[in-house]
Amino acid sequence: MPRALGLLFLLALPLLTQAGTLREKLQERREERAQQRFDGELPAGSRVLREQVYGEHPRQRFDLYLPPAAKHAPILFMVHGGGWHTGDKAMAAVVENKAAHWLRKGYVLVSTNYRLIPDADPLQQAGDVARAIATVQQQAAGWGGDPARMVLMGHSAGAHLVSLLNSDSSLAAGAKPLWLGTVALDSAAFDVPTIMHARHYPLYDQAFGSDTAAWQAASPLLVLRAGARPLLAVCSTRRDDSCPQADAYAAKAGGLGVRVSVLRKDLSHRAINQQLGAEPAYTAEVDAFLTSLGLP
Repeated sequence: MPRALGLLFLLALPLLTQAGTLREKLQERREERAQQRFDGELPAGSRVLREQVYGEHPRQRFDLYLPPAAKHAPILFMVHGGGWHTGDKAMAAVVENKAAHWLRKGYVLVSTNYRLIPDADPLQQAGDVARAIATVQQQAAGWGGDPARMVLMGHSAGAHLVSLLNSDSSLAAGAKPLWLGTVALDSAAFDVPTIMHARHYPLYDQAFGSDTAAWQAASPLLVLRAGARPLLAVCSTRRDDSCPQADAYAAKAGGLGVRVSVLRKDLSHRAINQQLGAEPAYTAEVDAFLTSLGLP
């Protein structure tokens, strides 16, 4: 780098750092607003069973949203985001529009919590999600669900966790039968080593630390195996990192004979989660993926 350019870079570095910090604070405020609890109305005749237990930790709980007269109903299993360190299963952005849409179609919606950093790292969090899946399948017949017709869905960090389980189903050995497919809502963590070797937000250091072996083990791209279930990767074109990672994952999947589709949306990271079930065209595209799995 020429000396003059190097000097300019050094002078600009504090401003770049401040800009990065400001973006992180704005994102934190958005997350706080997004954590508003959903207490709205559901389709007539629906029921909610909250705080269903799948482990001893207070975070090992899920909520059930049941359609009227559920019988052999398909199950949409939702995992919230929040950077692996925050978030909740009852946030309005997580469940409100999804419950309204899919309960009308006769689905059961499950929204689960999991242990957060520092109580659990992402691999342990994936283990929590797998345990919740197995518990839901064991109990499904009692509340009208069909354990053989389950689809996983997650947003942000939750999208990373469901993608990880989908890539290597041995991480969810207790799930029997396996789910039909997975919808990943704007994950930018398909390839953790690539993230960690580049400039990145501090939240990734909090989540993945410095152990390169753990980076590999927590990367959906790197653990992807032949025979994985179909996956729809929804990505925001307003972000620099989301769609390229989804494309790389889809490319590797194609070489393994795994069906992965990338759905680009001109929506913010939050809107990709919150608007699903409400925005007609976007919701129809996700419904088309579910139909391709043999679901209504």
